[in-house]
Amino acid sequence: MPIKSEINPLPLMQKLAGAGARLALPRIVGRGHPLSMRAWEFGAPLTRGQWGIREPAADAPEVDPDILLVPLLAFDRAGCRLGFGAGYYDMTITPLRGRKTAIAVGIAFAAQEVPAVPRTERDARLDLVLTEGEVIDLRGR
Repeated sequence: MPIKSEINPLPLMQKLAGAGARLALPRIVGRGHPLSMRAWEFGAPLTRGQWGIREPAADAPEVDPDILLVPLLAFDRAGCRLGFGAGYYDMTITPLRGRKTAIAVGIAFAAQEVPAVPRTERDARLDLVLTEGEVIDLRGR
């Protein structure tokens, strides 16, 4: 679910659901913990979680998604992203990739691209970035 000035992924999610994709949304478990991805479909109830972010109920089934739509504040063409600083998506993507093949797709406005994002060893790289103008394939970089 979008927060602050993030690009709104809901129209894309509606198209994906219409094409047969099963959706999930993250629940924040707590600081320092990966997100819990919970099955969700349009029309299902949402609760207000940390920072007022809408998320599925705690009893929604937990899933390991194949593709993650990842919000960001800035990205570069090396596949690095800058988020809001708590590292939730990095802590989620890395162990998920240890269990299965998972594609991390950043969703952003083209204006959020920067020449270089600072990176640490615990940051998870993006595979693709979708902007309003292009699909940027970062695999193999």
